Amino acid sequence: MTLTGVGVLLIGVAFIVIAIFVAHVLNNLAGVLSGVEKTVQQMPKQMENIFKETGSLIEESNNTLRDINDKMHQLSPMFHIMGDVGNVTRKFSSSLVDVTDSLKMKTGEVNDVTNKNKLGGAYGTFALGYYWLQKKRQQKKTQNDGVAGREFNE
Repeated sequence: MTLTGVGVLLIGVAFIVIAIFVAHVLNNLAGVLSGVEKTVQQMPKQMENIFKETGSLIEESNNTLRDINDKMHQLSPMFHIMGDVGNVTRKFSSSLVDVTDSLKMKTGEVNDVTNKNKLGGAYGTFALGYYWLQKKRQQKKTQNDGVAGREFNE
C-alpha cells in the first residue's frame, strides 16, 4: 500500500465518521421536528380552549361589574346623606366655635374691667355675703314655721 492508498483510506474513514455524526445530528433534529409537529397539531385545540375560557372570564367580569354598578347605584343615596350629615355637623360645630369665641371675648372684656377697676375681690365678697344672708333668712323661716306648727298641734 502506498502513501496514496493510506491517504485515501484515511479520507474514507474520516468521511464515514462525519457521515455517522451528521446522521446522528439529523436523527435528533428529526425527533425535535416531530415533537414540534405534535405541538403544532394540538395548538388549535388548546387555542380554542383558551378562547372559550377567556370568553367566560370576560362574561363573568361583566356580570360582576354590572352587580357592582347596581350596588353602587343603591348605595349612592347613602353617600349623599352622609355628605349632608357631614355638612350639617360642620356648620353646627362652626357655629359653636363662633359662640365660644364670642363668650371668650365677653369674658375677657369682663376680666379686663375687673382687673382695671380691681373689683374682682369686691364682687366676690359681695356675692358671698349675699349668699350667707339668704341662707340665714331661710334658716330663720324654717325655724319659725316649725315653732308655729308645734303650737298649732298642741
